[in-house]
Amino acid sequence: MKVQVEELSPIEKKLSIEVDTARVAEELTRAYTALGRQVKLPGFRPGKVPRRILEQRFREQVEDDVIQRVVQTSYLEAVRAHKVEAVSSPQVTNSGLKPDAPFAYEARVEVKPKVEAKEYDALPLAKVDTAVSDAQVDEQLERMRQSQGRVEAVTDRDVAAAGDQVTIDFEATVDGNAFEGSKAEGIGVQVRPGELIQGSIEALAGVKVGESKDIDYTFPADYQAEEVRGKSARFHITVKALQKMVLPALDDAFAQGTGMAQTAEELRTKLRADMEKARKAQAQQDEREALIKVLIERNAFEVPRAMVERAIDSMLDGALRQMARQGIDPRRLNLDFNRLRDEMREKAVQEVKGTLLFEAVAQKESIQSTDADVEKRIEELAAEANQPVAQVKKYFKGEDERLGLSLRLREEKTIEFLKGRAKYS
Repeated sequence: MKVQVEELSPIEKKLSIEVDTARVAEELTRAYTALGRQVKLPGFRPGKVPRRILEQRFREQVEDDVIQRVVQTSYLEAVRAHKVEAVSSPQVTNSGLKPDAPFAYEARVEVKPKVEAKEYDALPLAKVDTAVSDAQVDEQLERMRQSQGRVEAVTDRDVAAAGDQVTIDFEATVDGNAFEGSKAEGIGVQVRPGELIQGSIEALAGVKVGESKDIDYTFPADYQAEEVRGKSARFHITVKALQKMVLPALDDAFAQGTGMAQTAEELRTKLRADMEKARKAQAQQDEREALIKVLIERNAFEVPRAMVERAIDSMLDGALRQMARQGIDPRRLNLDFNRLRDEMREKAVQEVKGTLLFEAVAQKESIQSTDADVEKRIEELAAEANQPVAQVKKYFKGEDERLGLSLRLREEKTIEFLKGRAKYS
């Protein structure tokens, strides 16, 4: 077999491949022999149909099958022999089989670009404070209390106060005219700062049940209803009933109700640890993205479309899995997947370039992940998931899964190497 490799661009190569006549003839013989055992033709016993008859009737089908088989095997042999790092399926062109002649074809394929990372010392990074303050823990605890609060009717007064939930009727006009949705009854709103269209009307504080108040409100310029977009409206609002949110005490019973702790103090400690862990994870992601951004600015290169498409596939799959974990059925959302892929494309290009650049730095600096590193990470994953180590090891039993984990660990080491040389501000 003869092979000639031509570089069309840093991300595409053309392989001109010529397969020996004898090999093609052998494949044809094998194909006609197999076909002869299968077909039944009048006047011939099973398996005894002459080849010339088979050629007359089935030549085109047989030759197409032989070409496909010869291309599949010879292409893989050529790629391995010439160390072509193909990242896409080949686009093959050929002029068919010719009697007693070699079979020639061309295969164009996208290849992994050769990236030489430069200027990666003293990369600028911003310091990220991952500490969690007492005030931030208090805010999270308050959100948890709010989520477990219950609404009760206000019985000791009849005047709306800040923090109340109020049932109202309203009529609204723009330039003295009603509009679609300008009238409603029995609507629940809250007496707090915020946007009227989001159910927050601070100006209702001090209004008595049964009384009304006129409020002027300008709709946002991007409001969904075009007829009132950016226009000022007058709302005539009547307070019909008052309710208040009753929050649970921040005590041991509340902590036990969350399923996170047995005491209020233990809950606070657990919450702080979880928040710090989340902030550190976000900081690591932010630093990774910052490193990718500056590395790309200093190292320009093209990336193959196939690698970008696979990155989009991975991102989309991750998004759908996240929806599923949140109890959302993506099939009910009528998603435009073509639009989603277009929106993800720029991020995917950055991700592919970043991965290649980290790999180039690792190769240049001889950064590797060892079997011991892999085993340690498996133990960590098992501890985090509260699963036996042996159970988690089963997931990484396959060669591809273990290699994937090893590559992630190498990237993590590379990022730590770059951070160790970074210039923080």
